[in-house]
Amino acid sequence: MRRALGIVETVGFSAAVAAMDAAAKAADVNLVGMDRVIGVEKAVGVSIHFEGEVAAVYAAVEAAVEAANRVGKVAYFKVIPRPHEELDKILDELKKNIKTIE
Repeated sequence: MRRALGIVETVGFSAAVAAMDAAAKAADVNLVGMDRVIGVEKAVGVSIHFEGEVAAVYAAVEAAVEAANRVGKVAYFKVIPRPHEELDKILDELKKNIKTIE
């Protein structure tokens, strides 16, 4: 079974941190990317990307959106079940940008 991609774009970093925390606690998903997005509602936005099984990603994105809205604001969210193979190549490149903290 192919995995799903979840995207949550927040206004501000604090909302993104709350979203990532809630998503990780809500379901078995992996963080595959986080990018700053300039110009989201005339502020700095943060786009976070999760992957996992389809049901897990839906649960994680739902929890992330709720948590981010309590702290700040969500500009956009989307779940893409079983993304196209070409998108998988892009996701593999995003994973290379994730740094681990030991």
